[in-house]
Amino acid sequence: MRRTLFLATAAVIVSLTGVAHADDASQATQPAKSWQKGLQRTDLQRETLDIAHPEIIQARVDFDAGVASPRHSHPGAEVAYVISGTFEYQLQGRAPITLKAGDSLYIPPGVAHIAKNVGQNKASELATYIVQKGEPLLKIEE
Repeated sequence: MRRTLFLATAAVIVSLTGVAHADDASQATQPAKSWQKGLQRTDLQRETLDIAHPEIIQARVDFDAGVASPRHSHPGAEVAYVISGTFEYQLQGRAPITLKAGDSLYIPPGVAHIAKNVGQNKASELATYIVQKGEPLLKIEE
């Protein structure tokens, strides 16, 4: 009886191993998905820059609910991309603009601005700065 049970158990294990290997083999023969069908690109910003010695700095900036940056400017361009939450951006000489996750904003060099989290939860932006190498990144405006 034990021998029969042992042989039956061994047969089940061998058959399952064969199925697993057959499944792996069938996946290996499947062609990879085409990048032409599985990859999408969405241009968010396009600007012409005039910087002799550019440096690119990219930073994630997290704001607690209700927190605003000081009024400031950068010596080069900034592209802000909202990762999560809702921001209000106040750029000098422009009406305030509200952006939510997935939106982006181009801030020209030297333009004073304020970013404020106007949502109820933490908000995050990806800030990409294209600045003159060696210049300070931030200038607090009065």
